[in-house]
This record gives sequence, C-alpha cells and structure tokens, in this order.
Amino acid sequence: MSNVMSRRATSLPEMGALLGRLFRPEETAASIASYHAQPGDVIIAPFAKCGTTWLQQIFHCLRTRGDMDFDDISRVVPWIERAVVSGVALDTPQRAAPRGFKSHLSYDQMPRGGRYIVSLRDPKDALVSMYRFIEGWLMEPGAISLDAFSASWTSSREDSGYWSHLVGWWGQRDNPDVLLLSYEGMNRDPTATIQRVAEFCGLPLDDELLAMTLERSSLAYMLQHKDRFDDFLMRSAAIQRCNLPADGDASKVRKGGAGGHRQEMSPELNSAMDAIWAERVTRKLGFADYAALEAALVK
Repeated sequence: MSNVMSRRATSLPEMGALLGRLFRPEETAASIASYHAQPGDVIIAPFAKCGTTWLQQIFHCLRTRGDMDFDDISRVVPWIERAVVSGVALDTPQRAAPRGFKSHLSYDQMPRGGRYIVSLRDPKDALVSMYRFIEGWLMEPGAISLDAFSASWTSSREDSGYWSHLVGWWGQRDNPDVLLLSYEGMNRDPTATIQRVAEFCGLPLDDELLAMTLERSSLAYMLQHKDRFDDFLMRSAAIQRCNLPADGDASKVRKGGAGGHRQEMSPELNSAMDAIWAERVTRKLGFADYAALEAALVK
C-alpha cells in the first residue's frame, strides 16, 4: 500500500498522468483483440457522454425484462476496450440474448461482425458532461477550468476524438447493421427510442415491457439507482492504479436533457467549438452546425 497521500489532479499535466496510469495502450489493444463477434451481438457505441449508459440500460432491460441485479451496468454490458483494466472477460456468458457490449470506438477502429447502436450528441453538451463527470473523480473540483479542460476537444487530431467518431458513424447511417440515433431525439421521444432499439435488436416488445423499460431507463429511476451507474469497475481500478481518494463520484447519471452548455460555456469557448465544427464537420459533411445535422438525421 502506498504511503503517498491520495489526491486528484489539479492541473492538466497531472490529469494526463493519471489517465496514462489508468488506460494503458497495450491493455486497450489486448482488450479489443479479446472480443470475438458472435451472430446477433449488439455493440452500443456512442462517443463518451453521448448516451452510452442510457442505451446500455435500455438494451439490458429489454433483453432481461428489467434485471437490476448488477453492481455496474458495464458488468452486464461490458466495455470492449477496457476489458483488461475492468477485469471483465468478454467471452463470459451473458444473462440473456443477444449479447451486448459497450464501446466508444470510431467506426474505423470498431471490430467487425456485430450490430451497432450509436447516439450522437451536441458536442458542446458532451464536453460539459465530460467535464462534470471527471470533476470530483479524477480532477479536483475547481482546479481546472472548463475552458482549459476543453483543449483536448478543440485541438485534437482530425483522426481522433469526438469529431472523427461523429463523421465516421454518420457515414454508416444507411448501413442496416447500424442504428443511428441522437441524444436529443431520445429525450424528445423515449418511447419511440425504446421501440426502435427493440426492433433493431430483434427483441419482442409488449406493453408491459415497454412501460417497464420506460420507467427503468428514466432519469428519475437511474438517479434513484445511481450506484449501478457510477462506473464501479473503473473507479475501483482508478483507486488502485492512480491512488485516488475512495470517495470520488463517477456517476454517469447527472442531469440529462439538452442545451445545458449554454449556462456553463464561456463565449470564447463557444466560438472555439463553432470553429472546430466548421473545420472538422462542415467541411466534410456540409452541416453548418449540430442542429442542422440532427435535423437531417431525424428527417
């Protein structure tokens, strides 16, 4: 046991060092290589903070008729690229069919052979959600500003991060093995979302299961049971590898909804995000902003 006092990051270099200790490239590669597709596999693959946990819960509820007997949703719908660090073997038999997995990989990086559910989200909301998720877990609250934290989003390489994930999966929107949703659309019509997920996964849906899934994937229910959605497996690994305080809050269920960035993002950061959208998305896909892209997806 280390005698060094446990502490969270108070600067971007410190946070980078913590992430390097938690997520090791060789383990990521081994984790991905350990996934062997089987017919019917469903991989829930949004970018981080774009609806992954919500979709994991919808999917697992549909295939099990409401099972909640787990300590971490990623125990029963495992995270492909973090299998080694989380200590979950991807070939472990699952509780119901079809098998389900989580991933944040871009389309080009994703193992083939499965069927994929991806929800897109306004990058400004996703950035703020990621900031709030990291704050109080890996990062000391108030130590790093949102503007400083955003550097990895506004200066990331064109072939990595949120931008390549969005562009790559957008190109698969007509692929019959891809269900492309939007986080905003999931909020507007959760019933239709559940119906589309059930149909895509080949899961029979009756009125009772629809009502149960609506309830158990609601923000209120997931907040009430937030201990199942607080990244227990990754928190445990982070405490051990990074010597973080054990009282960190890594809950993935916070506020839900859309447009919250307007209350938290500075005008300078808002403009920087618009500029990077124009460079990375408008130039390739033609959409002036996220609202235009989401409208086209819904249409």
